[in-house]
Amino acid sequence: MATPILGDIIKTVGTIIDDLYTSGEEKSAATLERLKLLQAQLMGQQAINTAEAGHGSVFVAGWRPFVGWVCAIALAYAAILEPLLRFTARVAFGYAGEFPVIDTTLTMQILLGMLGLGAFRSWEKKAEVARNTLTK
Repeated sequence: MATPILGDIIKTVGTIIDDLYTSGEEKSAATLERLKLLQAQLMGQQAINTAEAGHGSVFVAGWRPFVGWVCAIALAYAAILEPLLRFTARVAFGYAGEFPVIDTTLTMQILLGMLGLGAFRSWEKKAEVARNTLTK
């Protein structure tokens, strides 16, 4: 099953091909060639991702988990820790100062993107369209 992004790419490629070719056979052949090229690019990226994930160095294999942890820590501070500490400091100690504020705009965009991809993967597994490409 194609992701929404791939569907948009395929639709755009189809529109371009419709503009360039007139016969159905020419359109089909051009579409097939473009899809083969897209598949080759995706397979190349998948190979890179697999190699990175299996690498022994934490600087290569660990960058994705690191980004996830940084985003999770920023979310935990902004949504849980800072409000609790501020409340405790004001109620228990009468503290009237300000606590450091973390701009979570960028980290939340990254975290929501990562969670969205994780949710899509879970949906794939539940819909039984997921397949393990490493065992092929």
